[in-house]
Amino acid sequence: MRTHTLAIVSLIFGLLSWIGLPLVGAIVAVITGHLARAEITRSPEQFDGNGMALAGLILGWLNLALSLLALAAIFLFFGGLAFLLAMAH
Repeated sequence: MRTHTLAIVSLIFGLLSWIGLPLVGAIVAVITGHLARAEITRSPEQFDGNGMALAGLILGWLNLALSLLALAAIFLFFGGLAFLLAMAH
């Protein structure tokens, strides 16, 4: 049995999403992780690497979720700041 290439790619980009490619790395990790897990499920006798694909998926989804939360926090902060400044005048 050999490790599925997309599982390796998913894990690498999942790690890269936390190091230097936040949005792109997370999207690549999620897409390749889902593709790898689907193909591993279809051919378990031919491919290995389900755990690596799952790790890449988790890292990618967590990065996307935290990025969206950070973006929402930024908008809320600056929106609240603009509201307070508008109320002061």
